[in-house]
Amino acid sequence: MKIWIDADAAPRDVKDVVFRAATRLSVETVLVANQRIGVPANAKTVSMVTVREGADVADRYIVLHSEAGDLVVTADIPLAALLVDKKVDVIDPRGEAYDATNIASRLSMRDFMDDMRGAGMVTGGSHPYGDRDKKAFANTFDRLLTKLLKRETP
Repeated sequence: MKIWIDADAAPRDVKDVVFRAATRLSVETVLVANQRIGVPANAKTVSMVTVREGADVADRYIVLHSEAGDLVVTADIPLAALLVDKKVDVIDPRGEAYDATNIASRLSMRDFMDDMRGAGMVTGGSHPYGDRDKKAFANTFDRLLTKLLKRETP
């Protein structure tokens, strides 16, 4: 079991929560981004993969290298949909877990909003990342990580 972070846009608070858990539980964790991102020196199980620049290069890397039973942190809903199809658990930085029961509707809503923006409609954006989001992420992350680690234990 590995934790993957789509790290280009992941908030610092999210990475900190994951780094602490990875260190405490000795879980292999991989950040994937198109630029170098610092990893704490004491996080021996955390590594960084830098991919070449370009649209969706980091996403393709994560899809190619992740496996069923892994956990991915991403705000990218199309990426989440591909991962859910592979039986990979997915959580976004605001604490929403994606699975087979909700990914189709989230992808449909994302596509609808993208079409609206493409037509010139002002749709607003998400609110700034705050303490409530960090707490929701930490709670959902802990729940999913515990579930996956128990599944691994014979």
